Order: sequence, then C-alpha cells, then structure tokens
Amino acid sequence: MSCCRFLSSTPLSAHPVIIIGSNKNLLSDKTTRHLQIAYSYSPPAATYSTKPSIPMDSAPKTQEPTFDFLTKKPYVPPSWATNLSPLPSHIFSLGHLPTPIHKWNLPDLPKNTEVYIKRDDLSGMQLSGNKVRKLEFLLAEAVAQGADCIITIGGIQSNHCRATAVAARYLNLDCYLILRTSRYLVMLPKLLLVTLLRSNAHLLGWIVLMEFNHILMQALVDKDPGLTGNLLVERLVGAHIDLVSKEEYANVGSVALTNTLKEKLLSEGRKPYVIPVGGSNSLGTWGYIEAIREIKEQLKKGNGELAFDDIVSACGSGATVAGLAVGSWLSDLRAKVHAYCVCDDPEYFYEFTQGLLDGIQAGIDSRDIVDIQNAKGLVYAINTAEELAFVKQIAQSTGVVLDPVYSGKAAYGMMKDMAENPAKWEGRKVLFIHTGGLLGLYDKTEQMSSLLGNWRRMDIHESVPRKEGTGKMF
Repeated sequence: MSCCRFLSSTPLSAHPVIIIGSNKNLLSDKTTRHLQIAYSYSPPAATYSTKPSIPMDSAPKTQEPTFDFLTKKPYVPPSWATNLSPLPSHIFSLGHLPTPIHKWNLPDLPKNTEVYIKRDDLSGMQLSGNKVRKLEFLLAEAVAQGADCIITIGGIQSNHCRATAVAARYLNLDCYLILRTSRYLVMLPKLLLVTLLRSNAHLLGWIVLMEFNHILMQALVDKDPGLTGNLLVERLVGAHIDLVSKEEYANVGSVALTNTLKEKLLSEGRKPYVIPVGGSNSLGTWGYIEAIREIKEQLKKGNGELAFDDIVSACGSGATVAGLAVGSWLSDLRAKVHAYCVCDDPEYFYEFTQGLLDGIQAGIDSRDIVDIQNAKGLVYAINTAEELAFVKQIAQSTGVVLDPVYSGKAAYGMMKDMAENPAKWEGRKVLFIHTGGLLGLYDKTEQMSSLLGNWRRMDIHESVPRKEGTGKMF
C-alpha cells in the first residue's frame, strides 16, 4: 500500500503519490428554500482564441510568470459528467487544490475497517472549507453577469458567509451578508447555560429555556454582533452585515430576505448577485462533482491498490452531498455516499437534494445514490457535552481538529453508527470529507474550557541560576 507525500516519509525527489495506507438553518423555511433548488442559469458562451504560430527566433526572450490562483478559466467538465445540463462555462480558481488525503487513525474502528480523510479544511486559510469549491463556480457566473456586489445569507457564525466575504473581496466585489442571530441563550446567565449543556437536560427543559430566551432574542439584532470566529474575518474584509432575528428568518424566509436586499441595492444603482444559503443550488453542486474528479486523480497517483467503498460527509445545505453522490454515481468511483445532516431531517434533504439533481438533469433518484442520517443532536449549531468531548478526543488522538457544527457532528454520527452496526462497516475503506469550519470553535470556548485543563505553572527549582537580563523577550 503506497502513501502520498502528505504525512509520509517519501523523499522530496520521489514521484508524487497520494496519501494511501455543509450557514445552515436552525429553523428551515422549507417552502422558500425549495424555490432555490432547481436553480436555472444561462452560462455565457465560452470564447476561445488560437494564437498564431510564432517563429522560435522571434519569440520573446523573457516570459511573464503565470499564476492560477484567482484566475477565471473556461470550464471543461469530466467526460463522465458531460451529459448533465446546463454545464458551467467558467470557473474561478479560489481554493488551494487538490486538498490532501491521508489515512485517519481513528480509535475503536470495526474489524478491518480503514478510514481516510480528505482535508478540504486545508483548501485555504480565511477562504477555506467546502464552500470554496461551490464559490469557484458561483462567483465565475457573478463576474460573467457583470455583478459589482454579492448578497448571501446564513447563521451568525456561517462559514459560507465568511468564505463568500473573503472571495468577493479578492475579486473586488462588495459583499452583503444577512446573518441570523441564532446564538441561543447568550443573554442568560452563563452558569445556567453551561449546566444545561453539560447535563444534557431533558428536551422539555430545553424547550422551556428556549421559550424564555425568545423574549430576549429580539434585542440581539440591535446589538453589535461581536468579533468572534467568522464574524471577525467578515468584518475585517469589510463585509456589510444586516442582522435578522431567528423569528424574522423563520417567518420571512431566506429567499424573501435576500430579494428584499437585492431590490434595495438595485434601486441604488448596484448590480447584485445573490448566492443562496450555503451556496447550495444546482450550479454550486458542480463544486463537488469536480471534487470527485480530484479524488479519482489522486487515487490514480497511487499504486492502484486502494478503492473507496464509502464516502462520508456532513450535510448542512445540500450541494456538497449532491455533488459527491452524483459524481460518484456517474464516474467509475462508485463509492456509497453517506450524509449526516446537522440541521433539518433526512426526509427534507432527500427532497432538497433531488431538486439539485433535477436542476442539472441528472436523471437519478436521490435515495438511490445517497444515504442520509440524522446527526443534528440537540439543535443546529448547539452541541452536547459528549459531542464536544468527542471533538477533543479526536484532536488529541489523531491531530485532526474537527469543527463542532458540521464535520464534528458528522464524524460523531459515523463513529456511533460504526459502534452500533459494526457489520455494516467491517472491512470497508471509508473516505471522510473534512468540510472545514475551524473558526467555529472560537464560539465554543466557554463550553470546552473544562475539557482542556492540560496546563500548569512551570516549577523552576531555586537551584536554577538567575540573572537579570539573561532571557531576551522579543
């Protein structure tokens, strides 16, 4: 079994081989989101030019360096996806791709089960995670349509909104974010919140507490949202932020909210381009159709001994899972795709994914190509003590830091399923997609503080010589 260079001891001179060895809705406005499913777009015709032959003696002596990052190029789909329609015409290079794959030494796996992980959390820094792949197609269309600003919407710690804000600024576009203030209980006494989450109180008690918080939630939209996690990056790059309460979001809906802002900007002479929740429409689905091509190419660089039986990913808005599923089905990868939804429920995502597939004329039933299970836990973006302890355990045992909202819940769900149904997974080779979201951890520091007590004051014996000025403080 060969290993790729990432996390391997392969000499730098060796031929490169691979390592072998998804904001979302807390309360989904389902009727309005379905309006976004069969996203119809009319890509402009690609233009090509053929350079005339230049005699060698007349060729320029020096050549300007070429860089792929942040360039817009005609898109050529994989051969197995050319029957999908419509096909994107262009793609922007926004991510540092391909992202590495390596073996993930998870504890307590079923017999002869091997898990690998594709590190889409390493697709960039401030612009990172699964959203980057979708934005490569969405922003190419925005630029082609002459947009001068981008509108999108999500939760207060939306990874998608942060990635969109950064990518828009890279392309010299203004960005307008509609953020839902869904940080539960932030105005309640911290002791009460911590006690509830650590004890995993009965659902009835949770509901009563949320109802009490309902009275306080409206005040949050009138307060500065702070600088924690994704918010810090969004505000650093100059995104315009409009806050709505979770009640307003639920009652008005994401489509109507973005359209309201779009009409306002149009009246001001702007040219806005709207990206839906999570970048999840049929065009965004191409991001992970393209990721399947990337995975296949990485496997070819090995010795041909590895083939994935299963692909596992979090599901928060739908397009990541839709792209993985249809790409795996159309290509000869043929891995079974498992999605762990972190909001809504499996039935909703089967229907939503079906709409995305219909929007590219895939001609397949979503239930035939993806298995969707519930991993929401308490509610979207709220973690139990066990879930956070799991994130800490995985980081400590494998070095892989999972975000608590998406990949953390998906991995927790996968490991729970493996423990409860080991025969289902025995002897299988599984690829887990890490969808990023590291900045979301900064919103969980208070909940995780009791889990991370490995610090102490260093004991310096009195016999150690001391002299003022010996240590230089840079």
